[in-house]
Amino acid sequence: MFDLHPLARGLILGGIGLIVLGLIAQLALRGLGRLPGDIVIQRDNFTLYIPLGAMIVVSLVLTLLLNLLGRWLNGGR
Repeated sequence: MFDLHPLARGLILGGIGLIVLGLIAQLALRGLGRLPGDIVIQRDNFTLYIPLGAMIVVSLVLTLLLNLLGRWLNGGR
């Protein structure tokens, strides 16, 4: 087989991890379509969609998860 340099192996695994994370995010965030607080501007041949409500929800969930993960990894300090 091929003997990859550790840096190359890490880059390949990191890329695969980002692809998997993106696919999981696509599937998990399907329900965040039209929340209160989202801005939709429609003109004749133009639609602008700014998902402020979804961004706030995702930000709060990620903040809570990363804080819990950080506390768990630091032993509760």
